[in-house]
Amino acid sequence: MSKAKRKRYTGAFKAKVGLEALMGIKTVGQIARENQVHPVQVTQWKGVVRDRCGELFETRPAEAGENQELIAQLHEKIGQLTVEADWLKKKSKALGL
Repeated sequence: MSKAKRKRYTGAFKAKVGLEALMGIKTVGQIARENQVHPVQVTQWKGVVRDRCGELFETRPAEAGENQELIAQLHEKIGQLTVEADWLKKKSKALGL
């Protein structure tokens, strides 16, 4: 007799169920029954949504600028390496290597 595999739920599904529970329109039992999950899971997902909801609005504009600067530096490095590789190929052909 083989063991039953655990169900894996996507983050979107967990968020939907947790948000539905957080809204309070239906009871946890009703939500669990409709989505075929255990009521304890619904309560846990509700807590995660409640606790981490504020993180959605905490974006730092400085991070976006830092990322753009890093991307520009990386593009510059790629260009430099491409030029060096082309030069080495040209010189190796000229030397017969």
